[in-house]
Amino acid sequence: MSTQRAEDILNRLKSDDRTALKDLFQDHYPLVCQSIHRFIRDHSTTEDLAQEVFLRFWEKRHAIQVTSSLPAYLRRMAMNEALGYLRRNKRYEEEEFIPENESESGPSAEEAYLHGELQESVSAAINTLPPKCRTVFQLSRYEELTYKEIADQMGISVKTVENQMGKALKILRERLQGYLHLLL
Repeated sequence: MSTQRAEDILNRLKSDDRTALKDLFQDHYPLVCQSIHRFIRDHSTTEDLAQEVFLRFWEKRHAIQVTSSLPAYLRRMAMNEALGYLRRNKRYEEEEFIPENESESGPSAEEAYLHGELQESVSAAINTLPPKCRTVFQLSRYEELTYKEIADQMGISVKTVENQMGKALKILRERLQGYLHLLL
């Protein structure tokens, strides 16, 4: 979807044009479903949550400020919807699941500790990246923007984005080298 089309849809939504919601839905429904399906493997629940994303978008259309790309914004909304669903339903799943053997049901205490330590180390390593490099990395890995979208948003060339990502990955590889055996 072009930036111009995205701006057009957003303007039409803010002027209460219901056909704009239809256009938004048609353009981005597969993307939203795909984003939710990464967390929720049930097809019908994924579709329900995707529809909920578009309903929320419509309800908040006057307050929404899209600073990145529209697909990235919808992807983030979809992920939040999926995570919210998982949080709301976690209690029920835990009550229904009664493991026969505790040791087989989940990670050991050591694995849980190492996983937590790894997450902290990854966050710390990301925070040590130079600001521009960190921004590029986060937009690519967390916002799932393409290099072109990152370049447009930051006002830099695609080649600069590629260089910054290469630099980020090299630094992270060096800083997290001690944890590679855990991942493999």
